[in-house]
Amino acid sequence: MDQTLEDYIDRHIDKEPEELYRIDRESNLRLLNGRMCSGHIQGRLLKMLTSMAKPRMALELGTFSGYSALCIAEALADGATLHTVEADDELEDFIRKNLASSPHGKKVTLHIGDALETMRQWPPETFDMIFIDADKRDYTAYYHEAMRILRPEGFIIADNTLWDGHVVEPGRHSPQTQGIIDFNDTVAEDPAVEKTIVPLRDGLTIIRKLPAGKELINDNAAGNVI
Repeated sequence: MDQTLEDYIDRHIDKEPEELYRIDRESNLRLLNGRMCSGHIQGRLLKMLTSMAKPRMALELGTFSGYSALCIAEALADGATLHTVEADDELEDFIRKNLASSPHGKKVTLHIGDALETMRQWPPETFDMIFIDADKRDYTAYYHEAMRILRPEGFIIADNTLWDGHVVEPGRHSPQTQGIIDFNDTVAEDPAVEKTIVPLRDGLTIIRKLPAGKELINDNAAGNVI
């Protein structure tokens, strides 16, 4: 997105809380790949989507600095919980500090470990919303496991699904790009979900799990959904 347009959007949406502004700044100053932090525009969208979904149990894969976790937690009702999973144990102290800085941090339970292994500890249909933003190479595996632990009519939100435009580049792809391509193809072909891609930042896919018996019929030849 053009910086001038991004600045315009920043001025015309809800302001981010002060603790989130600080986390975003410190993430970019102190961490490698600081741009992985969701940031103001995407963070406000995550909060609004969470408000609309009204989850009692939410899950995030890929905590990074805790910014997106706090955006989700900000919209959770009292008594609702977000479980967030981060593979990099060196980030644990930084994450816990950031969670403690927010009045919404108490709604968040941090897990340090492998995302897939952690997901497998929960029984079917545990969660109402799942945000996927972890290792791109494993996105398809995350999706299958997420569908198991997501209740019918629950939501999956997946970040980075346009991967800086690399998904439409011809030729050989990195493992990360191929992981995103495989994920996008899997979701597109799955009749058990409704899905759309929002071209915000690096691409955000929003998926709704349909109730049993309400599967879509994909007419792949025509490129239509009946």
